[in-house]
Amino acid sequence: MSAGCCDADDDALVALRDRQGAVLWIVLGINAVLFVVEFGVGWWARSTALLADSLDMLGDAFVYAFSLWVLHRGARWRARAALAKGVVQLVFGLVVLSQAMWRALDGTPPAADAMALMGLVALAGNTWSFALLWRHRTDDINMTSTWLCSRNDLIANLAVLVAAAAVWQLESVWPDVIVGVAIAVLFLRTARDVIRNARNELARTDEELTHAKA
Repeated sequence: MSAGCCDADDDALVALRDRQGAVLWIVLGINAVLFVVEFGVGWWARSTALLADSLDMLGDAFVYAFSLWVLHRGARWRARAALAKGVVQLVFGLVVLSQAMWRALDGTPPAADAMALMGLVALAGNTWSFALLWRHRTDDINMTSTWLCSRNDLIANLAVLVAAAAVWQLESVWPDVIVGVAIAVLFLRTARDVIRNARNELARTDEELTHAKA
């Protein structure tokens, strides 16, 4: 009776991981494609906000790859992956801040129409990713950190659209720079939260391992 229950639990966990894996492969593909397209458009349009958002896509692609790698591993590996995701977010936040400073000094307004069009495309792709990840957002620390990144994408996409409208209206570089900095701050705040949660999870698993050896 007990063994049968354990077998059923194991089967349910395997089925859950398989569903998570299918979702992660889809959102990984979405973000990889959007990164390539948005980075190219952002560079051509001279937009800090688009470049920042494209780096967010690249960071998310790494996040989803990490998540797939630890999908069938234990809690400690999932916590390590979450920690790695936080570090990636931290690095990209610092890169975007540097880019925003450079654009502010340059002073050339970006192409607002290209920003708006690319922002709408990115918003559509990230809305799809967000919808796919929604049902798995509370599965475990691995999927929670993944969902948080997807949520941030939507916020960044909306901010890009606001920046595009402001650049078009004001013919100024500053709305683009301000949104780029805001996205960088979002990177850094998410990095802080994910790293903190991952460290807490690692401490908890360390404590469980110590008790198990005692």
